[in-house]
Amino acid sequence: MTVPPPSSRDGLRLALLYAAVFAGIGVAMPFLPLWLAGLGLGPELIGALVALPILVRIVATAPLVGLIDRGVAPRTLMVAGSLGLAATWALMPPAASLSWPLLAGVIVVNAVAGASLVPCLDYQSLAAVRRRPDLDYARIRLGGSLGFLAATLLGGWLLGVVGTGGIPNFLAGLELASACGAALLLRRESAAAPARRASGRVRLPAALWLAIAAGAAIQASHAAVYAFGSIHWVGLGLSPAETGIAWGVGVVAEVGFFAVAGRIPFLRDAPFRLLGLGAVAALLRWGGLLAAAGLPTLVLPLQALHALTFGATQLGVMAALSRLAPEGGRGAAQGTYAACAALASASATLASGAAYRAGGGSLAFGLMLPVAGLGLAFTLAAARAARSARQ
Repeated sequence: MTVPPPSSRDGLRLALLYAAVFAGIGVAMPFLPLWLAGLGLGPELIGALVALPILVRIVATAPLVGLIDRGVAPRTLMVAGSLGLAATWALMPPAASLSWPLLAGVIVVNAVAGASLVPCLDYQSLAAVRRRPDLDYARIRLGGSLGFLAATLLGGWLLGVVGTGGIPNFLAGLELASACGAALLLRRESAAAPARRASGRVRLPAALWLAIAAGAAIQASHAAVYAFGSIHWVGLGLSPAETGIAWGVGVVAEVGFFAVAGRIPFLRDAPFRLLGLGAVAALLRWGGLLAAAGLPTLVLPLQALHALTFGATQLGVMAALSRLAPEGGRGAAQGTYAACAALASASATLASGAAYRAGGGSLAFGLMLPVAGLGLAFTLAAARAARSARQ
């Protein structure tokens, strides 16, 4: 099969697909709990239903993405997953009208359908960058951040117009658009030479396992701010508007970092520098939020560190996967990271919830410091293992 030469539009097409995929996440993450609350469900049941997709991703992601190593095209997985999401979002209102256990079952199927989307897209993007080094993964991934932000704003407007009841159908429409995007925008990638099929189980090198652990730990250290940041900041005296601005600062900083990171020679294709930068920034950020208990004005500048705690960590893990994952095992490696990150984040979220109940925001953010420190330790160990493997 003839492999078509890379097109100057490859990066744009992948960025557009990131925007389509993350648009659904940008609506579901902030607004699905509001829809569940509108059904009259109690907070404990809402918490359980929101946690279900995390638990499903821990189990389902690695096997699904590992199908790539067995010859299943990422495009096929993405189209099927997006169609599955569209169908299950549309089924949620009638399921909820019958019983919450039926709704829970639909949520589980929804989570299985969506588990492979982002890892498959990362897989495709990293493959494109390896084929054409002048492409910049950071700028491609920028499309996801912009799509998330735009969808969140649009979802907030829609909420004010039609109320919470329209959220599932809006999400179904977004996922149909995502399925069409995957079918059309990934035609070129599907025509490229397929990845070599694994004849048996491919072992990941120790340096990659350590990099995966580092990325999962650093990202998991966001658990307290994701779950309780807004509540804590309002308690410190910030107004709801100022709290919204604080979240906006983080998103804008993330977008800015993705836009420029690939142009910084010190960081381009430097997985361990990026991971180390993310870990150090996380230690500064969570330590600073502890200090913000007495100085709330620190919250806004600390939120700018999201560019590094999330952005640099994401780029570092992707660079490690691209550089260290063996041929025939790249799909499994991508899925393994996604599953490990979900497990670490779920564990950290549960721990931060217990800490917040016991000692408020200070204890919850303080608990994230050793999690970030563990990420830094794994990063240093990964760098040493990579050096040893090269010698």
